[in-house]
Amino acid sequence: MAEGGARLDEPEGFPKQGSVSSHQTLWENASLETCAVMNWLGYGPEIRQARIDAYMEWGRLCTAQFRGAVTFIITGSKAEGLSRFCESDMDNMLVINRVICLEDGVNANNFPSEITVLRSYSLMSYAGHCRLLLERRGTMVQPDVDGALCDDGYGRELLSSDMFFNNCSNTQFGGDVVRHDRAGPSIPTTSKGVHHSDTVYALRYYCPNILSKWAARPRHWPPAEVVQHVVSLGAFLTPVGFKGSEYQHVEWRVCFNAGEIEIVHNLNTTQINLYVLLKMVKNDVLNPRKKEVSSYTLKNIVLWIAENNPQSLFHERSLLHWLLEGLNALRVALVTRELPYYMIPDRNLMAASGLEEEQRCTWISTISEMLNEGPRMILRLPKIRQGIVAHPEPFRWYNGRRIELEMLELMRQIRELLCIDANWKIDESDVTLLAIKQRENEIVREVCMRMILEGSRDINMQDVYNRMLM
Repeated sequence: MAEGGARLDEPEGFPKQGSVSSHQTLWENASLETCAVMNWLGYGPEIRQARIDAYMEWGRLCTAQFRGAVTFIITGSKAEGLSRFCESDMDNMLVINRVICLEDGVNANNFPSEITVLRSYSLMSYAGHCRLLLERRGTMVQPDVDGALCDDGYGRELLSSDMFFNNCSNTQFGGDVVRHDRAGPSIPTTSKGVHHSDTVYALRYYCPNILSKWAARPRHWPPAEVVQHVVSLGAFLTPVGFKGSEYQHVEWRVCFNAGEIEIVHNLNTTQINLYVLLKMVKNDVLNPRKKEVSSYTLKNIVLWIAENNPQSLFHERSLLHWLLEGLNALRVALVTRELPYYMIPDRNLMAASGLEEEQRCTWISTISEMLNEGPRMILRLPKIRQGIVAHPEPFRWYNGRRIELEMLELMRQIRELLCIDANWKIDESDVTLLAIKQRENEIVREVCMRMILEGSRDINMQDVYNRMLM
């Protein structure tokens, strides 16, 4: 990754001589056009902030429903404001409140007696992972934790990540929810056929040494006040060990969900657009069968690029230059099978990714082709291509309706949480809920009518509604 910003002609296959002025103008104009399309697609700062605010409120209301036992945190692209309502999975983290995990050197006496204290140790564990020994049993022990304690062979009680996961996964879901096989630390579910969620149960982890190492790194970004805020947010431990480790069933993975959300919120618009474009490349060009390359991989690439370069270099005219940098960084990660985790660089995100050699070579070749295509590479992305080649009026009209529908749907979800009674039943007669649903129906009918006028047949309103939110 470039220190101080790499020149546009650095990636392999780009000419180093010629008409620098016309070459640069071509890239800048393509960058500006791409930024405009992304704004219309719903990735502009106002829409992102509306999503962020809605999902924060959603998490707050869900936490209130648990009455102190659990803190409900929405993480991932939803919390970052970067995906539509049904565009990707909803990532939920449920943090057990009456348990704290401590790094070596942190005094357990600083916590109330009702709190169960676990001590981490990472000897013989891969970077970013640890095991947990019971140091103090609290007066109010959470059953899923108590039932996951086992003997470590030396008379000490060890918290098994597998047993904890199994205990938590016994949670009963509603009748319209389909549960899928375990995926890492998460419990994947699908509701009503279109709403996909990943739920992770986690423990708070107080690890000042790990965070101080991250904070002490020399960097261009984020600013010092953001760094300190991230440190104050602490970390979490999720129930998954390092793949292939002999201690996998009792290992826990260190993660920084709250801190990483804060970091992403401090990316500027060009950096956000870079992140979104890289995710489009993953989904529409690479199309991984599993998660050999994930959105999390790409987020780490963006964070490293942002940290290592002056912020003045990230602007609308430079977007496609940074897309080149991001793609080149991904290619290097595939070639070397190495990508350091942004928060704990000793952890290699490409390790145990399950990436097969044939797939790796294909992706390296595809990315190299994109790097050689110049600004036209952006046309490989269907959403961007549609925005560039489509007539502006219908494109903007449709996306305006789609964004309004998404905002209404977020309002409806929050309102439903406010209208739930003690038996978890929603008051469907609520005036605000009825008004939201009425406007949603009006929007969908309007879109259906326009589709009919343009020659579409056999239109199903529910299908149109679902597609508009994807």
